[in-house]
Amino acid sequence: MSTTQSERLRDLLEPLVASQGLDLEEIAVDSVGRKRVLRVVVDSDTGADLDRIADVSRALSAKLDETDAMGEGEYTLEVGTPGAERPLGEHRHYVRAVGRMVRFQLGEGGELVARILTVDDDGLDLEVPGVKGRKATTRRLAFGEITRARVQVEFNRKDKNEEEA
Repeated sequence: MSTTQSERLRDLLEPLVASQGLDLEEIAVDSVGRKRVLRVVVDSDTGADLDRIADVSRALSAKLDETDAMGEGEYTLEVGTPGAERPLGEHRHYVRAVGRMVRFQLGEGGELVARILTVDDDGLDLEVPGVKGRKATTRRLAFGEITRARVQVEFNRKDKNEEEA
C-alpha cells in the first residue's frame, strides 16, 4: 500500500498544526518550473490571524528542514487560510460559516443561496432571502441533500447594529 507525498506530509504536519490550535485543511504540492511549492491551508473556529499564520509557518518550516519529507530539491512553503469564498465540506466548516451566505448545490440538481442560521449533527437551518419585496423564509436542509457548498462574499451586507438602528 503506497501513500502519496501529500498523505505523508499530512501525517507529519497535522499534529504540529493541531498543537498550534489550528486545523490542517489542505496540503498541495505543485511544480512551478524546477521548483516545487508546498501549499498548506490552516483554519480554526476563531480564524487565523497573521501572527498565528507566521508562528505555524515557522514551526512547519523547522519540521520540514529536520526531515526529508520534501526530498532534496528546492521548494517554497506557503501557509494561508481558506479564503473568503471557501468551500464547505466538513461539519466544522458549516459551524464556522454560521451567519454567512452560502451557495448550495443540491443532490436533486437544484441550487439554493441562503444564510446559515444554525448547524447541528443532522443539517442546517437556513434563512432564504425574499425575492422582489417578499420576506425571507426559513428552511431546513439535511447534510445528505448537499453535494457542494461555497461561502459567498457579501459586499453590501448590513451589520446587525445597522439593521436594528
